[in-house]
Amino acid sequence: MKTQKPLGIKNYGSIPHLPNSRIGLGDHHCHDGQDKIATIKTRDKNDEIIVTEKLDGSNVGIARVDDRIFALSRSGYSADTSPYEQHHHFHKWVMQQKDRWLSILNNGERLVGEWLMQAHSTRYDLNHEPFVVFDIMNGAERLPYDEFLKRTKGLTIPHLIHRGGAISVKEVMKKLGKFGFHGALDEVEGAVWRIEKKTKNGVKVDFLCKYVRPEKKDGIYLPEVSEKEPIYNWQPK
Repeated sequence: MKTQKPLGIKNYGSIPHLPNSRIGLGDHHCHDGQDKIATIKTRDKNDEIIVTEKLDGSNVGIARVDDRIFALSRSGYSADTSPYEQHHHFHKWVMQQKDRWLSILNNGERLVGEWLMQAHSTRYDLNHEPFVVFDIMNGAERLPYDEFLKRTKGLTIPHLIHRGGAISVKEVMKKLGKFGFHGALDEVEGAVWRIEKKTKNGVKVDFLCKYVRPEKKDGIYLPEVSEKEPIYNWQPK
C-alpha cells in the first residue's frame, strides 16, 4: 500500500527564478513584471520587498495534523519513509521535540525549511541547529513576514539581507558576500525575494522569486553525484 501524505499535499513547491539565475531541471523563470517589482521599482507604497539568504540543504517540513506532529519530506510524505538517511535523522530530531512544535503550530499548519545535516552543494560550519525555517504555511498560504517572525522566536531563520523597496540582484549579492551569514564554507548559492502587499484586509504575501549563482552546480557533495562518502554539517548526539 502506498504511503499517505499527512497533509494530502506536497510540503513545498518551487520558487520561480529571476533573470540570469541558474535554472535546474523542472525550474522556471518568474514573469518580467515580477522581476521589475522585486528588483527595479515597486508598484506603489503598499509593496514591501524582503530578501533573505538562500540556504542549500534538503527541503523538509514539520506539520501539525489533528494535534499530531509529522516530519515531512519535500514531496509531503513522512520523512521516516524516505530512501535517504538524512530524512530519517530529521524525523527523529522532530519527534524528540513534539511539544516545541505543538506550541508553535495550529492544526493544519506547517513549518517549512532547510535540513542542513548533509552537505549538498555547500558545506556549512553551523553555529545553530540544523533546521532553518523560512515559512509557516497552511495549504498554499504563507504567513506575512512580521507574523512569521513572531511565531518563529527561538527558531533559526534565514539571515535578512534587505527589507524595503525593490533591490537589484547585484546589490543583494554584494550585501550577502561570498559566504553569507550561516557559516558556509563554500560560496553561497543566492537569495530569495519575498514580495508582500498591504491590502484593506491586512498584509498578504504576493509572490516569491529567487536568484541562484549561474556557476552553482547541484549536489556536488552528495554520494550519488560525487561517488564519495557523505559530508555532514551536523551529526546527531
